[in-house]
Amino acid sequence: MVVFNEMDEFYRISRLPPYGLGVVRDLLFEARRKGEDIIDLGMGNPDMPTPKYIVSKLVEAARNPKNHRYSVTKGIYKLRAAVASWYKRRYDVDVDPETEIVVTMGAKEGLGHLVLATISQGEVVFVPDPGYPIHMYSVVIAGGDLRTIPLLPKGEFFDRLSIAAKTTWPQPKMLIISFPNNPTTEVIEIDFFEKIYEFAKEHNIMVVHDLAYADIVFDGYQAPSFLQIKGAKDVGVEFFSMSKSYNMPGWRVGFVVGNQKMISALGRIKSYFDYGVFQPIQIASIIALNEGDDDVTDIVEKYRRRRNVLCEGLTRYGWTVDKPKATMFVWAKIPEQFASMGSLEFSKLLLQEAKVATSPGIGFGEYGEGYIRFALVENEHRIRQAVKGIRNLLYSAAKK
Repeated sequence: MVVFNEMDEFYRISRLPPYGLGVVRDLLFEARRKGEDIIDLGMGNPDMPTPKYIVSKLVEAARNPKNHRYSVTKGIYKLRAAVASWYKRRYDVDVDPETEIVVTMGAKEGLGHLVLATISQGEVVFVPDPGYPIHMYSVVIAGGDLRTIPLLPKGEFFDRLSIAAKTTWPQPKMLIISFPNNPTTEVIEIDFFEKIYEFAKEHNIMVVHDLAYADIVFDGYQAPSFLQIKGAKDVGVEFFSMSKSYNMPGWRVGFVVGNQKMISALGRIKSYFDYGVFQPIQIASIIALNEGDDDVTDIVEKYRRRRNVLCEGLTRYGWTVDKPKATMFVWAKIPEQFASMGSLEFSKLLLQEAKVATSPGIGFGEYGEGYIRFALVENEHRIRQAVKGIRNLLYSAAKK
């Protein structure tokens, strides 16, 4: 019998810091257990229901005993064909369903396993900071050497990327990026990806692009795909998740498209871990991709209205917050009078005094400090209520 003591540590777990976004979540749950009404704008967990016809297809497929068996690790062919059709229709990109697509259990699982399959111990991976935690810590879990590149409001990302490539040894093996970006909401145009492609070719590195917020765009902005760049499939892959566009977060289904060698590596390592997503979920996902465009439009409009309520409300009461062009988030610089607190303590203050849960910027990396992230996952009435709570906190601070 193995006996563990308090000094025992597991190597990979010891390399991971405490999940920075969990501190405020724990305080939220504690407050709710005490009966407090907390407006949760912290976790990016869509609150709207999955469209009914998608749910109906799931129920229909789940009643068929044939769908209760093991599925296919890389996803059933009809879903991969629907993904290929989606890319052709949306981006005019041709994709081979057989060799260039793997269905994943959401983008998070797929990205984590892809890095595990393709990065060796000590190999360098560049990741922007701030960034979504799995982008950074998939590298740590795989035993890679994580190097962060500041992603700051004034740009100059490519200058920093170029300097990092010239001053890093060993040379980087991979670059992980995501636009529209979570948490910063930063957006880019197609020429950005042209530069990424040229950089990857010059330095012989793999590119992983997370396009989770492809559809959640506002005010006429359209998010480009990395695969629109000629030759992009020679250097990288792109992930997409059904979670946000189709209100399917708990279904855990997404896909990755692109470079055959990387796709093959992911499919092979996944074959040791799982037998694919539950088949009825895949069947319902086909319907979503083929028939869900109108629902996506409706979902985006709800997020746009929520964005306006939050940003306009906060600005009206003295906290100037820019309206993002994309994502289901608002990335807000901490008001000057609270800046010295830091993002974690300010998030705690918002929860305790304004009864609003947010995500501290430090949870997304060193350069997230000084900011907090609001998730637009409550209805407009609740967001107005949140604005009033924050208004009272701002007014109270101004009187001191």
